[in-house]
Amino acid sequence: MIRFEDVSVTYDGVAEPTVQGVDFEVPEGELVLLVGPSGVGKSTILGAVSGLVPHFTGGTLRGRVTVAGRDTRTHKPRELADVVGTVGQDPLSHFVTDTVEDELAYGMESLGLAPDVMRRRVEETLDLLGLADLRDRPIATLSGGQQQRVAIGSVLTPHPKVLVLDEPTSALDPAAAEEVLAVLQRLVHDLGTTVLLAEHRLERVIQYADQVVLLRSPGAAPLLGPPSEVMAVSPVYPPVVALGRLADWSPLPLTVRDARRRAGALRERLATPAPPPVRVSTPTPAPVAGPPRRARFLRKHTPETPAPQQPAKVEALTVRRGHVEVLRRVDLTAAPGETIALMGRNGAGKSTLLGALVGLVEPAAGSVRVGGAVPHRAAPRDLVRRVGLVPQEPRDLLYADTVAAECAAADADAGAGPGTCRALVSELLPGIRDDTHPRDLSEGQRLALALAVVLTARPPLLLLDEPTRGLDYAAKARLVTLLRTLAAEGHAIILATHDVELAAELAHRVVILADGEVVADGPTAEVVVASPSFAPQVTKILAPQPWLTVAQVREALS
Repeated sequence: MIRFEDVSVTYDGVAEPTVQGVDFEVPEGELVLLVGPSGVGKSTILGAVSGLVPHFTGGTLRGRVTVAGRDTRTHKPRELADVVGTVGQDPLSHFVTDTVEDELAYGMESLGLAPDVMRRRVEETLDLLGLADLRDRPIATLSGGQQQRVAIGSVLTPHPKVLVLDEPTSALDPAAAEEVLAVLQRLVHDLGTTVLLAEHRLERVIQYADQVVLLRSPGAAPLLGPPSEVMAVSPVYPPVVALGRLADWSPLPLTVRDARRRAGALRERLATPAPPPVRVSTPTPAPVAGPPRRARFLRKHTPETPAPQQPAKVEALTVRRGHVEVLRRVDLTAAPGETIALMGRNGAGKSTLLGALVGLVEPAAGSVRVGGAVPHRAAPRDLVRRVGLVPQEPRDLLYADTVAAECAAADADAGAGPGTCRALVSELLPGIRDDTHPRDLSEGQRLALALAVVLTARPPLLLLDEPTRGLDYAAKARLVTLLRTLAAEGHAIILATHDVELAAELAHRVVILADGEVVADGPTAEVVVASPSFAPQVTKILAPQPWLTVAQVREALS
């Protein structure tokens, strides 16, 4: 169905090919997973299938790509629209209508399908993706995860033969991700749809793949093979594979179920020592109550020093959008040095809570204070020294023409020394050149740049909305190291995330929101172990023992 024949792509102004030696075939009715570190060319390969590369992106494509017998060199994207459906990393860039139902119908209208067919397919897709309650909602009012489901639905309704998806579950909560992947599996098994997708959260998708295409490094020829064989040599792999490597299981397990069947001996070895606490730089801090507790987190603090303002304090917060209460009587405090993970299904109110903390959302009731200031009333120059937000869409913070210009502007805005921002970029994602335009970066690389811009000011309170979206495991590990360092220096960190593995590794506390209300708030181990939806893979494999990460298991065994 999809055939790459010795394909290489070189973008204008770039000396070396982004991808080269790409030669593989995706048979009809298979789900093939494209994996590799950030920036190795996964999005370029996906774009070549839909014809966006090179017809839209520019550059030079050598070799041949055919889809359902059509050569993408001679067929532009609009001439492939009836056979290829594409969902990119940024769903907002795909939307052309205002409401959910109109967006689902738009692709079929463009292809001239009959109205009765369109109506039936819209209803089917609304049910498949759990969007029925949102059919009349303006797309602009949806959460990031809800928008991603609409984007996926908009390409499903025309019933294409090939689906190309770039990070399809990156903004989805665990339950919603499972629903989307179940839909893809049903399309593959029941309708013979061919699916090619790139995804960094391999723990979600690896078990669904028929084959895996591994890109080890930029310009390297891809390796194609069965998932278990490719994972044995891949530089990126999910926790279940990491645990299998540690325990020397062969073949490597790809699912929690397979790993649990083999984990009996490992559980016995781990039964004697108690699991160590979550590996973070500081112990779980309690709300600031007296000098001895504050002294644990604030360097150079003495009893005579005036008590510092609490980084964040939210009391009985209610936020309304129209007649809908998106947050109801939410209480939350963050102490210096504390890392809090906000979790919950899409639309639970996580991003709204972050918006209230940074002054983008005005409370309808209750109070919000950040470092003693009321965010929505504070002057921007004062607020930026108290709190920084990295949004879901990193492009909202990026406006310069080069990485160097972005970093120079960030240094100037923060009053930091020259090179401060650039050093942070190099730490998060090495190899990004100064003259690179931010729009030419992958989604994960743009996120790293936006994070570096915000961190340049070193605000006492750091807010991150889906910070691992688009990041591979190596980049996520560097992010965890950086955030631990910031927490050790006394910064309070609140991150909204669907990444249960990140929460298990980094957070002191987990706060779960549901329908705008706090339904759980406690130490990470207690909250995630008790939740089937938010438990990490290692916890599920080694239950009832409360292990959270492979690092904990490795330390115990050593």
